[in-house]
Amino acid sequence: MTPDERRAFNEEWTRKLVEGGWICAGWPAEYGGRGLSLLEQVVLTEEFARAGAPMRADFFGDTLVGPTILQWGTEEQKRRFIPGILDGSISWCQGFSEPDAGSDLASLKTRAELDGDEWVVNGQKVWTTQAQYADYIFLLARTDPGAEKHAGISYLLVPMKQPGVEVRPIAQIDGSAEFNEVFFSDARCPKDNVVGGVNNGWKVAMTTLGFERGTSATTGYRRFERELEAIVQAARGRGRHLDPLIRQRLAEAWTAVKIMQVNGLRTLADALNGTNHTARLAACHKMFWSETHRRTMELAMDIYGMDAQVLRGDPGGVELSGGRSTARRGRADYPVDELQASFFFSRSETIWGGTAEIQRNIVGERVLGLPKEPKAR
Repeated sequence: MTPDERRAFNEEWTRKLVEGGWICAGWPAEYGGRGLSLLEQVVLTEEFARAGAPMRADFFGDTLVGPTILQWGTEEQKRRFIPGILDGSISWCQGFSEPDAGSDLASLKTRAELDGDEWVVNGQKVWTTQAQYADYIFLLARTDPGAEKHAGISYLLVPMKQPGVEVRPIAQIDGSAEFNEVFFSDARCPKDNVVGGVNNGWKVAMTTLGFERGTSATTGYRRFERELEAIVQAARGRGRHLDPLIRQRLAEAWTAVKIMQVNGLRTLADALNGTNHTARLAACHKMFWSETHRRTMELAMDIYGMDAQVLRGDPGGVELSGGRSTARRGRADYPVDELQASFFFSRSETIWGGTAEIQRNIVGERVLGLPKEPKAR
């Protein structure tokens, strides 16, 4: 599918979903949703997954900033931004990570200073997915430099299409460039675009990150399941399924997918019961699936053997999912296939959302109750 064809599909599909009331169906009816319960949303998500139909293209609007605005935003902010999120007319990106503030997000240095009725934003964000297409970025900026580390941070909705905002794509080896660096040089943001109140951004941001769990709990494992099916087919096509070591690794990968499925059900049960145990174990789950996926993609390349060194994709530049729902378009002069693209992308999954090393610290200190790691002197 060409970029123009995908753009046309996304527009038509979004229109049909909006007309049917299937986008953000769990949101209150007064803001365009259907007011579905969590369990009803899970059923809806499962039916879309079973049909192989995409729920929607804008993960950041539907899943992250939209629910955050509904929970923390003013009535004016809800009326202004929610309709555009629902109909797809406003696209979003997330501006949290910085070069020296990734896993340690509270160390961010981007600042915003009030100038009359506007905030003036200066700083840099990195690994900003889809920034080159976004109309707005929801970002964290330090608005009180004298406050404690986690205080003095505000959650701003900043227009992207303005002077003072520069987006530089970070090209991956497979030719995709969904990650970006974003530079702010006296960029402007309306005073009223603070969500949750000035200097309350850390608490608001933790809410945003928490919205990723819930409705996709019972379908999140499916992308790994589909990918494993392709790997098994590749093994059979090359006769590698007869190798006892390969068979053992395939069995381990299948077992891991089933563990992800069970973990998803545990997450759902936790959310339905309001026990909030899974929030403490989120680091365990993220560490497990990201490291499992990396090992599984290494298995795929081992099954390819020396063929893994050969560019196996369409030289015309086909779209690559890379294991995700968002299409990634491969570079024409470096045409990888789906499994090769997913191999490359799996290397990043143990980094974004908190590195595997940081996740281990969280598990040790917050889940197991071990002493904090000594600080270097």
